[in-house]
Amino acid sequence: MERTVQDACDTTCSGTDVDVGRVREQLVTEATAFELADLFKSLGDPTRVKIIHALLQSELCVHDLTEVLGMGQSAVSHQLRFLRNARIVKRRKVGKTVYYSLDDNHVEQLFTLTLAHLQHK
Repeated sequence: MERTVQDACDTTCSGTDVDVGRVREQLVTEATAFELADLFKSLGDPTRVKIIHALLQSELCVHDLTEVLGMGQSAVSHQLRFLRNARIVKRRKVGKTVYYSLDDNHVEQLFTLTLAHLQHK
């Protein structure tokens, strides 16, 4: 994003009436900032976004996901492992079949709110 003149304070700016110290004290910790950044990095791949969107609609096995995405099993499994490690998806095994779904309601909310934000342009 390009920074414009309107984005910066004038050198004579005395700030606002906001208590900057209070805002600084309530700022997320460095560890939390890194965790959030890692979560958003997990969403930074189009294939993973498509997997999440598919799982938003239904619990699916790896074979179903390969059919939906038109990708090989190895590539889909790799992305699912990444999403599982990021606690975005979870798996459920029935016999030899492994079913994937979103880890919890927060993932669904995050995804749908972000999608709504993009579609609101």
